[in-house]
Amino acid sequence: MDKPNLTKEEMELLETYERGEWKPVENLEAKTQRYKEYAQATLRRDSRVNIRISSKDLEALQKRAIEEGIPYQTLIASVLHKYVSGRLVEHP
Repeated sequence: MDKPNLTKEEMELLETYERGEWKPVENLEAKTQRYKEYAQATLRRDSRVNIRISSKDLEALQKRAIEEGIPYQTLIASVLHKYVSGRLVEHP
């Protein structure tokens, strides 16, 4: 296959795809909806809040956001929104 216009990163992605390393996403529709809601929430920001939290908590939030693939501010806003709307559930 001719691939003259691809960057190094694009070539690496194509090679992993061709080797069959990519797997389908489970619950694609639900995950798509979840990230759509994150994006909409990001665009609706109309107020600013400054808070002080421990650096340990901030680092944990940033790590979790990376795992979720979203900015940490979006994660914080999402957690707060779920809390105030009664959708944040504690697991035993």
